[in-house]
Amino acid sequence: MDNLVRILDLNKAWAAARVKEDPDYFNRLLHIQSPEFLWVGCSDSRVAANVITGTQPGEVFVHRNIANMVVHTDLNLLSVLEYAVNVLHVKHIIVCGHYGCGGVKAAAGHLNLGIINNWLRNIEDVFRFHQDELLAIKDEDQRIDRLVELNVEEQVLNLAKTTIVQGAWTRSEPLTLHGWVYGIDDGIIKPLNQIDSAEALDPVYRYSNL
Repeated sequence: MDNLVRILDLNKAWAAARVKEDPDYFNRLLHIQSPEFLWVGCSDSRVAANVITGTQPGEVFVHRNIANMVVHTDLNLLSVLEYAVNVLHVKHIIVCGHYGCGGVKAAAGHLNLGIINNWLRNIEDVFRFHQDELLAIKDEDQRIDRLVELNVEEQVLNLAKTTIVQGAWTRSEPLTLHGWVYGIDDGIIKPLNQIDSAEALDPVYRYSNL
């Protein structure tokens, strides 16, 4: 309970500091949500989008889950994506993973973790797609870091496969998908890949009736 009280006290202090610094701060937030970015990130408590990008409330629309996955049966992710693209009209969608990701490590560890295995199986598929490259990396930490990168790139492709994103491109709306990875050890974000049209996809994934 002491930690909960501490959080509430910190919240009060934070709110008071914002008002002291800018008396109109909260009133302005009431009337503003026009973010240019959708962030699909990991639930890891060390990787908070606004903190590591130095952005302000209202600038980034955020969805987080274990290992920053874009799963086509995940109605939560798809609902966020639909709202971000078709209501907020974001211009950029960022999938941001991070080195040392526990979800990626667990997927590569072949352990029975209960229901979470159903989620991690999507990362195991990424490993299978790239196993020749990954198994050639002898250092385990380097192998996991490379799987982190490959997983991010795969999730960006998964975004591009959706009717939501392809619909925006069909309407000639400016929308670019980005794959990034964050280094917890140095705080630096590394860009990995970028897609701005369905032309980057294999034709089997492109919809013709949007």
